[in-house]
Amino acid sequence: MLDRTFAALSDPTRRAMLARLGEQDSLSVSELAAPFPISLPAIMKHLDVLSDAGLIVREKAGRTVSCRLTAQPMEQAMNWLNRYAQFWSDNLDRLAAFVEDNPWPMQPSTPIPAPPSTRQSVRASRSRDGSARRPKRSMPPGRKPSS
Repeated sequence: MLDRTFAALSDPTRRAMLARLGEQDSLSVSELAAPFPISLPAIMKHLDVLSDAGLIVREKAGRTVSCRLTAQPMEQAMNWLNRYAQFWSDNLDRLAAFVEDNPWPMQPSTPIPAPPSTRQSVRASRSRDGSARRPKRSMPPGRKPSS
């Protein structure tokens, strides 16, 4: 279920629909579709994805289909994300404590050795061997040469 929730939330149009439903208790499909520059069949496909993920409920009254936001899948997604937020928060707290305990010296107490000469560093580094630019194979814009 969590996979469907995140897949549904990955699309900006669907997120905007959910935001609109979060502002109002219920909206008809046509009211929900009004601000979007896409076709009604495309809106219906987005609503199908949201419904399959359990993020909305559709209710039909006569000829009008209304959509309402449901919170349970969002709550599950937030619980999953909060576990990882706690992990990163703990790690960042440990990093901050380490930096506070071991501040970087403003001036080095020992002299920094001079870097090797350019000639030596080029020989030592083979990573530059394969990075030479090659000429383009495509022709410049314009007429093609005659054969």
